[in-house]
Amino acid sequence: EVQLVESGGGLVQPGGSLRLSCAASGFTFNDYAMSWVRQAPGKGLEWVSLISWNRGDTYYAESMKGRFTISRDNAKSTLYLQMNSLKSEDTAVYYCAAGVVAGDMDYWGKGTLVTVSS
Repeated sequence: EVQLVESGGGLVQPGGSLRLSCAASGFTFNDYAMSWVRQAPGKGLEWVSLISWNRGDTYYAESMKGRFTISRDNAKSTLYLQMNSLKSEDTAVYYCAAGVVAGDMDYWGKGTLVTVSS
């Protein structure tokens, strides 16, 4: 039973910070690249960030560089996304996803809602 459970979303003011978590189970977490993907209201899916399974290399969409930090704790099978300097345009449902090959997204969580508003 593969499970990815996101948490940490909520309401935050512009310029604020949130830390999202994704708890994984049912597969070999250490062998999978992990990604964050988001979907703003009325819009399509947008890739946010990826961290590799082997070296912990990280990649970010251009609009997130310098503001977001992806990390993973393999001992806890947990993925994180630290979000700073949040903007209203960051409002979205944030999903975590797992893929055995970077670029693949074989498993998805249900998402956690982040709302950035004053």
